[in-house]
Amino acid sequence: MTTTALALTAAWPVEVDGGVRPVMVEADGSGGDLMIRFGLPTAPSLLDVAATARQPYPGSLLGAASELPCGVRTVVAVPGRGPCGQAVRLLASEAGLRVLRGESDERGTVLLDLGRLGEDVQPLMDAADQVVLVTRGGAEPLTHVSAYGLDADRHAGRLMLAVVGPSPYPAEDIASSLGVRHVAFLPWDARTVAALNSLKPGALRSAGFRRPPLIAAARALACRLAEPQGTGAPAGAVEAEHLAGSHGAELAGQRHSGLAQAPGYGGSGS
Repeated sequence: MTTTALALTAAWPVEVDGGVRPVMVEADGSGGDLMIRFGLPTAPSLLDVAATARQPYPGSLLGAASELPCGVRTVVAVPGRGPCGQAVRLLASEAGLRVLRGESDERGTVLLDLGRLGEDVQPLMDAADQVVLVTRGGAEPLTHVSAYGLDADRHAGRLMLAVVGPSPYPAEDIASSLGVRHVAFLPWDARTVAALNSLKPGALRSAGFRRPPLIAAARALACRLAEPQGTGAPAGAVEAEHLAGSHGAELAGQRHSGLAQAPGYGGSGS
């Protein structure tokens, strides 16, 4: 889930936000991974955002954002379910949502890595412009997605499914079975995953002249997410896409997670 969120943020079409780069927020109540993965123990975190959310002048997400070696700006979460869970609950409050949305004259996109779905993140899903469920394509993980019992009416027009790695099922069958309008396949691309998580600055940019398969697929999905509301397919239509890349391996782990795209964030700049 977190790697998918990193790829979407890295591939986000900044032109839709006037050149302002997006910010990824690691809002996983079970604890963050990026702080450990990139060695950021002293960096500002989601706790700092949550702690100031109820103040008269809470500041912006940019004040807590760290620049990862892959070029992605992110607000990292601290490891540990207790403090991180509390931070997510505060972020999902009215005050926290105001920080995520920013002021009316501010531009930008926030991508929220919500981790495993649960009641704590439901307010964040409700406030988001788009919600993407990320899963593998086998029978078991897809059945788990179905078992979540997502309210199709509650998420009407905002719910998409990203299937990572191979799947024996056509996108149209997955969409109709789960009641999801848009299904996209993301390739398993170990080289790009390694570049996204590398501690070496510029590892992703040095991957070659052609856009790597995962980034190409993430770019196509990001462009779909960034479309103005109301410009997609008619209500009730089913969209299915095979995005660029090979489907020759599987994503490690079977977390069936949510990625929410919030409307904006406080702060400006690129």
